[in-house]
Amino acid sequence: MNSLKKQEGGASELEVKLARVRAIMEQHGLSAVRLRGVDWFAWATCGGSNVVLLATDAGVAEVLITRASAWVLTDAIEAARMEQEEVPRGLRVWSCPWTERGQREAFVEEKRGGGVVASDRPSGQEVPLPGELVDARHSLLPQELERYRALGRDAAEAMTEVLREAKPEWTGWQLAGAGAEALWARGIHPALTLVGEERRLPLHRHATASHERLGARAMLVFCGRRHGLFANLTRFVYFREPTAEERRLAADVARVEAAAFHASRAGVTLGQVYSAMVEAYRASGHPGAEAYHHQGGSCGYLSRDDVAVPGSKVVLQPSNAMAWNPSLPGAKIEDTVVLTEGGDLEILTVDPRWPTFTVEGRARPDLLVR
Repeated sequence: MNSLKKQEGGASELEVKLARVRAIMEQHGLSAVRLRGVDWFAWATCGGSNVVLLATDAGVAEVLITRASAWVLTDAIEAARMEQEEVPRGLRVWSCPWTERGQREAFVEEKRGGGVVASDRPSGQEVPLPGELVDARHSLLPQELERYRALGRDAAEAMTEVLREAKPEWTGWQLAGAGAEALWARGIHPALTLVGEERRLPLHRHATASHERLGARAMLVFCGRRHGLFANLTRFVYFREPTAEERRLAADVARVEAAAFHASRAGVTLGQVYSAMVEAYRASGHPGAEAYHHQGGSCGYLSRDDVAVPGSKVVLQPSNAMAWNPSLPGAKIEDTVVLTEGGDLEILTVDPRWPTFTVEGRARPDLLVR
């Protein structure tokens, strides 16, 4: 990877990505690659978006890359906006009438020249993307990391802003709405805003917002998307002093997260990190707790590219982003981090205003007591 970065020095982000795609196409005998998903579109367009409906997996445009050229394929409704707002210089926009989808397929057929087409969402005779291309997406470029740092900072500031203003009489819906508003104000799609109110917090690890009052404490979770990248973070607000047991559980999940951080290195599998977390639960006096909630995994252009599971062979790449998510009843911890070139971890979702405590030398988010 280091030698590759040296060869790519001075090239634009788009040029680097197209060169990587074409090298992998050559290696696998492919004539074209079609990238349809919201995640892959954002990656290929260096932060562009093909999203209109926020909940969609495949948007209103796709990217077609051949050995000789590259296009964004869309319809006449979206073409001008794509060209003016979403597509970097170097990608041409091709469009057809929205009523004539067959024209797009004819265009692809012509450009593939009878060769094999790979896609993130293959149909017909298309084949899946090669694993090397998936690995390349997980290894974030410097320009992507700059966008990610800005996103992480903004998402963390939105979280602080909302939980500083929250009131115990608010409903879960109101807190989720305030969170979404704070994210939108920063140009971030609120892909997820979970709220655990006082009664429901210890009952449900994935507590979707409800009509119930927050009460004496609440959890707020963000998965926020901007430029295609996801910032994932969890925080707690208390309107009273936490009990000794609540403090203990918060410290225990932080120790499990610390084990995940320690295990997270380029070349390590998600299965190995998962095993380290299982052992940390046991050592903290909570054997088997991993069974009640997923533990997070790698992320980037999805809130989770791969969730860590026992025996997973998915390998962490250099500059891979992750969001680990250990939890216990009424306690959870989560931030978005990235592997640095030196092999350490950089925490992206940080707001210096948020209270912290130290776990194995790292500042981690504490309970906000108001």
